[in-house]
Amino acid sequence: MSRNMWIVVGVGVVVALLLMQGVSAYNGIVRNDIAVNEKWGQVQNVLQRRADLIPNLVQSVKGYAAHEKEIFENIAASRAKLAGARTPEDAMKANAEVSSALSRLLLVVENYPLLKADQTFIRLMDELAGAENRIAVERMRYNEAVGTFNTSIRVFPNSLVAGFTGFKTKPFFEAEAKAKEVPKVDFGK
Repeated sequence: MSRNMWIVVGVGVVVALLLMQGVSAYNGIVRNDIAVNEKWGQVQNVLQRRADLIPNLVQSVKGYAAHEKEIFENIAASRAKLAGARTPEDAMKANAEVSSALSRLLLVVENYPLLKADQTFIRLMDELAGAENRIAVERMRYNEAVGTFNTSIRVFPNSLVAGFTGFKTKPFFEAEAKAKEVPKVDFGK
C-alpha cells in the first residue's frame, strides 16, 4: 500500500473511533435523561398519593372545625395547583404550597383534642405520614438521578455531544425556603 492509502485508512480509523465515542456518549446521556424522567414520574406518583389523601383528611377535620373555612379553601387551591403542574418546577412550587396548607391544617387540629383521638383521623394521619416519607425518598432518588444526568452532560467529551444535541441541566428538587427556618416550639399550650 502506498503512503497516501495508509493516511486515508488512519484518518478513517480515527473518525470511526470518534464517531463510536460520540454515539456511546449520546446513548449514556439518553439513558441518564430517561432515568431522571422515571424518577420524576415516581415523585409525581407519591405527590398524587398524598393529594388523594388530603380530601379524606379535610373531611374528617371539617366536622370538628367548621369555622376554619379559609384553611380548607387554601388546601383545595394548593392541591389543584399541584394536580395542574406541568413541569417539575411548577410541581415543586405547588408542593411547597400543599405542605404549607397541610401545616396550617395540623395547627387547627391541635385545637380539637377529640379529633386527635378519632380513629379515622389517626389512620389518615398515619397514611399521610407514610406518604410524606415516600415523598422524601422519591425526592432523594430524583435528585440522585438529576445529579448523575447533570454530571454526564458536563464532563468532556459528553459536554460536546450534549451541547450539539441540545441536552440541558435539570433542576434539583430543593427544600422550600421556610424549611430552613428553625421551628418555634411552645409547650405552654
